[in-house]
Amino acid sequence: MALLAQLVDDVVTHRFELSEQPLTIGRHPSNIVHINEEAVSGRHAVIEMEPNKHFANHREYWLEDLESTNGTFVNGKRVYVRIRLHHNDIIRLAWSQFKFIDEQDLGLEKTVHMLEET
Repeated sequence: MALLAQLVDDVVTHRFELSEQPLTIGRHPSNIVHINEEAVSGRHAVIEMEPNKHFANHREYWLEDLESTNGTFVNGKRVYVRIRLHHNDIIRLAWSQFKFIDEQDLGLEKTVHMLEET
């Protein structure tokens, strides 16, 4: 199972398991990942799970910025469209930083790439 690890000074402080329900992130207390920080929008971003189109038992995780004021960043680049997350991606919302962990994703990327070339 994939998870989102909240980092403070590169130390994991919280872990959030990703499931079939969307993982909402934001300042409003109704979010699954609640960030009490003024620079974070009420509903800032969401991570959704979908089955992989080649391997039904594998999952893909997609991040979408919900038109936040200060943006969502993955590996230092601002997210403008829904993007697929990969193992060890670093996600930043304002001053909050997270690491996406999905060890299942490691070998799957190479296999899918080979399938798409044939």
